[in-house]
Amino acid sequence: MTTTETLDVQPTPLALLLLGRESDPRSERGVDCPGDLPAPSDPGLVERARAAKARLGSKVFILGHHYQRDEVIEFADVTGDSFKLARDAADRPEAEYIVFCGVHFMAESADILTSERQQVILPDLAAGCSMADMASAEQVAECWDVLADAGVADSTVPVSYMNSSADIKAFTGRHGGTICTSSNARRALEWAFGQGEKVLFLPDQHLGRNTAVLELGIPLEECVVYNPHKPNGGLTAEQLRAAKMILWRGHCSVHGRFSLDSVQDVRERIPGVNVLVHPECKHEVVTAADHVGSTEYIIKKLESAPAGSAWAIGTELNLVRRLAKAHPDKQIVFLDKTVCFCSTMNRIDMPHLVWTLESLADGKLVNRIQVDAETEHFAKLALEQMLALP
Repeated sequence: MTTTETLDVQPTPLALLLLGRESDPRSERGVDCPGDLPAPSDPGLVERARAAKARLGSKVFILGHHYQRDEVIEFADVTGDSFKLARDAADRPEAEYIVFCGVHFMAESADILTSERQQVILPDLAAGCSMADMASAEQVAECWDVLADAGVADSTVPVSYMNSSADIKAFTGRHGGTICTSSNARRALEWAFGQGEKVLFLPDQHLGRNTAVLELGIPLEECVVYNPHKPNGGLTAEQLRAAKMILWRGHCSVHGRFSLDSVQDVRERIPGVNVLVHPECKHEVVTAADHVGSTEYIIKKLESAPAGSAWAIGTELNLVRRLAKAHPDKQIVFLDKTVCFCSTMNRIDMPHLVWTLESLADGKLVNRIQVDAETEHFAKLALEQMLALP
């Protein structure tokens, strides 16, 4: 039985259409599954990667995000979510080169947290993040002006998700806010409401809404969505004054795919299944699930689950496949029946990794990610505030 069959993911003609050729009308705007299934690499690339990494020795430290392909993860010195990996890089000061197998905002965070002598490299500069790209510095500055005009900027504290650009982290630091991860979003919001009356949550509306409503008990009607593509964010001054949570209109292109139909369908197909989803999923999906948590939470939940239990996981498919392989005593399926990888994460492949390692071994620095000093200063303030959260 193939891994795809085990996960109950069907590469049907419809799925192939969704793989970059069409969009799903049931998904959020802009949510689709671009790219084909990752093809296995030439075995020769594996040997070249091993040889180049051996030549570099302790000079290189490779970080692998959970959503990376297995063949890339094989070469990672550590794996984890974005913030864990950035901290791991900072804890390895002897490594001259930090090769981040993830996406752009993660490499930026690693550059902010590591020393000046360390150089952070992203194997493919096109590995971005659609969610992070949904909030630009100019748009957020305009939003703050709208809040000021409504008379609420002084009482609003920005809280930005780790999945944001260095510019957005810097904006957050300049305005006395904090960064959060999906693991500590509740603590971040509790701290923010201790500093002000309102929170501007960037850039993922779903994590902000789910945390505010389900963990802090804030009424859903007190959460409004600021749309940067509409005048004044599509909100009146009265709506901004009445709201406690001002949510940026952003989302994850993978987690935004999961729907209430996905949950209902898997419950019908697999009696007794446990539905476990990431808090970046839509509110109706999260409320219909049995368990909700960060990537690390999902991994630990399955590690402690009893043998024979059945799980439908609402997160990126590379990770779900890896978990299914690691826990053959449990039935683990992908929540949605359409194949959907994180297309930007999958840009980090063996050809790019080999090119990066061989270039570094030959003394040629490539694809360095470097945050300018001013942006780094204010972004670091916001990150340090997160580290100081109780």
